[in-house]
Amino acid sequence: MPHEHHSHEAPLREHQVLNPATEELVATVPATTPAEVDAAVTRAARAQEAWAALAPADRARILRRVADTIDQHSEDLAQLEVREAGHTIGNARWEAGNARDLFAYAAGGVERLTGRQIPVPGGIDVTFQEPLGVIGVIAPWNFPMPIAAWGTAPALAAGNAVLLKPAETTPLTALRLAELALEAGLPEHLFQVLPGAGDVAGDALVVHPGVAKIVFTGSTRVGKQIMAKCADQVKRVTLELGGKSPNIVFADADIEAAAAAAPMSFLDNSGQDCCARTRILVQRSVYDRFLGLLAPAVESVVVGDPADEKTQMGPLISKSQLERVRSYVPDVAAIRGTAPDGPGFWFPPTVLTDVDPSAPVCVEEVFGPVAVVLPFEDEAEAVRLANATSYGLSGSLWTRDVGRALRVSGAVKAGNLSVNSHSSVRYWTPFGGYGQSGLGRELGPDALTAFTETKNVFISTEGPAL
Repeated sequence: MPHEHHSHEAPLREHQVLNPATEELVATVPATTPAEVDAAVTRAARAQEAWAALAPADRARILRRVADTIDQHSEDLAQLEVREAGHTIGNARWEAGNARDLFAYAAGGVERLTGRQIPVPGGIDVTFQEPLGVIGVIAPWNFPMPIAAWGTAPALAAGNAVLLKPAETTPLTALRLAELALEAGLPEHLFQVLPGAGDVAGDALVVHPGVAKIVFTGSTRVGKQIMAKCADQVKRVTLELGGKSPNIVFADADIEAAAAAAPMSFLDNSGQDCCARTRILVQRSVYDRFLGLLAPAVESVVVGDPADEKTQMGPLISKSQLERVRSYVPDVAAIRGTAPDGPGFWFPPTVLTDVDPSAPVCVEEVFGPVAVVLPFEDEAEAVRLANATSYGLSGSLWTRDVGRALRVSGAVKAGNLSVNSHSSVRYWTPFGGYGQSGLGRELGPDALTAFTETKNVFISTEGPAL
């Protein structure tokens, strides 16, 4: 909000970054205008041409230096993430490490971005993977550092320039990553951060004809708007959107292990995770036993100061997010943990039972520390409940039966499934969703290819007779 002493001047073009745990001001960041986006695209396009012309080994070397520089500053980045996003220090350290690993992994792909030689009559046929040009990456506030790197590192490795628009509430780690990349020797203007409002800076990036592709992580509602705007220029788009992921517990599973693992599968990052296992589906014969084990596990989760190493769950990102989560939750819950009083955007770990499977809390993405537990009779009903959503990002299933694990994995419509675990994201493996969870895949061995155009060249060997 503008300060009073500026009341007679033009409106301030800036955003305030608040600490979600204390509501204290962390920083004030300038908001990028559409004209500044346009100038950034022009600079990026020039930088990209020179970058793409570099020998692959030289590009790879620079990206490895970026990874090393991030590593050297990882603790500072983690502490910054704690202050701006309210993440626990343990999570924030993982995030800084993930950003480092993304650049190192992408560097390894620069010299392996090969085309193919395809057998054809009358000549030889080869393909080339050429960079697209300038890439717009629009990152969310729930995992600002890693998701910024998910798009940026492979796009740069494939020979592109990147314009990164961080979320309004969490621009600080993105700005710092760009500074560190310059320090490491990445050419100027190749990786620029454009903080600001989504409907101003983000929109200018989406509609700019000089931007070849948009990579967006965020809500399904905004993702649809971005996709529609990209259609006008037939602009490529990768979308990583919402989720309402199931956690399916069969009677033959290790129930103690499943119950012990369930809380952090939906409480990690205060539930602000598109992969959160917020629908816990439990076979009826073990339903009561599972709930009996789940209650103490949820109630014992340590919620508090995210800078304290013992803390397992911090605050929500903002007051508006807190109000959104509250709107889904009735006064009475089957299981409720504790959360601090006083300043900060706190909501306790919450588990609901006896809920209609079609209720909003069962089908809409709450994006908070809230899960519902639903019983099922058999494998067919488990699959039906798991797929009773427009989303399809992640999911888990707990069983000791290998055949069932394979059958159910094949039947659940989701891009990322875990058996007897809750892992969704590894930078070595592809990540993305079915249905309204998005389009395309990020991470994994094919990450660079998503930022290239395939060019096919046929060379005739049937020249004129001598």
